[in-house]
Amino acid sequence: MSRLDFSVSDLNLPAIRDKTRRASVSGVQDKVQLKRVRGKYIVVDSGGDYILKPVPRNTSAELAADIPANEAITMDIAGRLFGIRVAEHELVEMKDGEKAYLTRRFDRRGGERIQQEDFCQLAGRSPETHGENYKYDASYEELAELVRRFCPAAAVENPKVFFIILFNYVFANGDAHLKNFSLYRSVQGDYVLTPAYDLLNTSVHFPGEPTATGLDFFADGRFTAAYETLGFYSSADFIELGRVFGVAEAEVRGQIAMFAERRDAVEKMLAESVLSDEAKSRYLFRFHDRLRAIAQ
Repeated sequence: MSRLDFSVSDLNLPAIRDKTRRASVSGVQDKVQLKRVRGKYIVVDSGGDYILKPVPRNTSAELAADIPANEAITMDIAGRLFGIRVAEHELVEMKDGEKAYLTRRFDRRGGERIQQEDFCQLAGRSPETHGENYKYDASYEELAELVRRFCPAAAVENPKVFFIILFNYVFANGDAHLKNFSLYRSVQGDYVLTPAYDLLNTSVHFPGEPTATGLDFFADGRFTAAYETLGFYSSADFIELGRVFGVAEAEVRGQIAMFAERRDAVEKMLAESVLSDEAKSRYLFRFHDRLRAIAQ
């Protein structure tokens, strides 16, 4: 674990946070830009190559001190166990001993900024056009439509988006909204999905969060017959959503089976993480609960 040469008190974080209608992890995290100079990280106002997320202050989130470790271990699980291409990241320790989440920006290439758009931007959504809930008043079905609109290789990129949605459900990320998915320009000049980012088990910190994943699955607020019967998302919902993203039923079933097959590996990584015992317990409880849900 890398150690930084500054503490939280050196960061001049805002004392008061903007109020939002929705309690979420992304809504409570401060983000600080860093550069690496002569082997050390330094704080900069702009043009940083790294983003640091310290433990949030002044938040209603439970177990807030575990948020950086939660994000780090969830990103590790996504990348190491499930083959998701994730942003370069690391759990670091600050000078005062506090943990923070550090991630390298991927919107730069060769020292130059590259064109990147999150799905709010692609959809033309902003607080001015769609109100303060603009990140959430959408559906995952709309993501598939945006990929088809902007990505020449949509048949390749859409299944990647689908699998991240499935991963978010299994790992109880209830805040996977429009801004948590992005496209950027590849070296070939076309738009492709960026590495995954902001993956964490939000239910650890907001047990009563309003949604299972962040967005509704389907446009116009429709639900499958299975959801209407069970009251939660199950395999039938992902099979139907898979069709929207161009993923065959057999492949969806194989992906669902993969999570159960790698249960022991997930549990081992969590046991070895620096999450508190209470955070580990909550994390595993929700993970096991979601495994049971998608098995139906």
